[in-house]
Amino acid sequence: MKIYILQMIAFQLVFLALYGWLLKKETFFQWNRMYLLVTPVIALFLPLIKVPALQTLMPQNLMVSLPEITFGTATLETQNNLTVASPGFSIFEIILYSGMAISTLIFLKKLYKINQLKGSGKADVRDNISVVYMLNSTDAFSFAGTIFLGENLNPQSKKYIFAHEQVHIEQKHYLDLLYFEVLRIIFWFNPMVYFYQKRIAALHEYIADAKVVSQCGKTSYYQNLLSQVFQTQTVSFINSFFNHSLIKKRIVMLHKSKSKNVHLVKFALLLPVVALMLTFSSYSQEKKPSATSVESIPTPPKPPMPPAPAASVTQSIDIQEDMSVPFAVIDQVPIYPGCENLVDNAARKNCFSEKISLLVSENFNTKVVNNEMNLEAKQRITIQFKIDEKGNVVDVMARAAHPLLIEEAKRVIYLAPKMKPGRQKDKEVSVIYSLPIAFEISKEK
Repeated sequence: MKIYILQMIAFQLVFLALYGWLLKKETFFQWNRMYLLVTPVIALFLPLIKVPALQTLMPQNLMVSLPEITFGTATLETQNNLTVASPGFSIFEIILYSGMAISTLIFLKKLYKINQLKGSGKADVRDNISVVYMLNSTDAFSFAGTIFLGENLNPQSKKYIFAHEQVHIEQKHYLDLLYFEVLRIIFWFNPMVYFYQKRIAALHEYIADAKVVSQCGKTSYYQNLLSQVFQTQTVSFINSFFNHSLIKKRIVMLHKSKSKNVHLVKFALLLPVVALMLTFSSYSQEKKPSATSVESIPTPPKPPMPPAPAASVTQSIDIQEDMSVPFAVIDQVPIYPGCENLVDNAARKNCFSEKISLLVSENFNTKVVNNEMNLEAKQRITIQFKIDEKGNVVDVMARAAHPLLIEEAKRVIYLAPKMKPGRQKDKEVSVIYSLPIAFEISKEK
């Protein structure tokens, strides 16, 4: 999930940078609108697409799935089926969903604010469009099918503003803004969504300005823009006519010559950019076993019983073979100290697995578990680590129901000594190992 989020944000950043560099100053307003609406969705899905043909363009880490180690109260035996209790929400999930809930409340508050303005103003219908005249106000904006006009605006301003806001309604610009509001609720932590919404809000103004200017002329229209003195509504999903930060940009865009059609070729640059993103996302996957890069190791001999554990947890050791992972060949596996004299590659694999199992069984400190943790009887710890090109154990990651279990699992794996690195096609390569541990707790009565 974390890798997906980082890729999504990075891809959206690239799309926004491309827009600012090549497209922002062009007058292809409808093309730009489509670009701003489509590219955030592309960035949402690209990290999920894995193209096997692209994966082969880059070297991949080999992954080996080790047999499962089981700590528990049972005597030594092979367990073919193990039911693991699902942990509750993680801290990450709690923060994520809390942010969504808060963002939803903020959005509902904005809707309530607009509804209040609608209820307190004078309603009218003009050119089949609902108009609300706000008392003692010089504001002007539109939302959905309604135009909100300040009662204190002068008649000439009302004429231009109505024509401007009418364009927003006819082209349904509010749907664009609501679309980004939904993205802001779901991806409240993503700053790129806010930048996207700001860019498209400015683009809406350019579109409406261009339409009105074609009817009434540039000079009188932008003079009307310059003459306004106002207070503007600060609601992110309305099309506000009066926006201080946009006035200058709108006037500059009004004086800009229409872009030549040859400049449409800039949009074609989107294709190689997407291709590069696909290549990147296909290569940088979540670190988990795959059918082409994973090999399973047969169950090694059972290690000896560990020293007496803590009073609250009794422990035995068992190895469960993962029969679901396909076998892939690695020329030479990393060699654990003590396994050097074994000539056969398969024997080295078994020796490696046996040494790792022994390392865990002798060093895993069961005292980290206590009754105050409120853990389920059966827990699973999933460990992933890499033996790099120099034979060092690096990038140790773990997943468990409690942070103390994660830290203990990582600590034990980092105790592994330096090894002789693996080799593939006469080159030293890094090899990723996946080690599942089943943990059974016996609570004191």
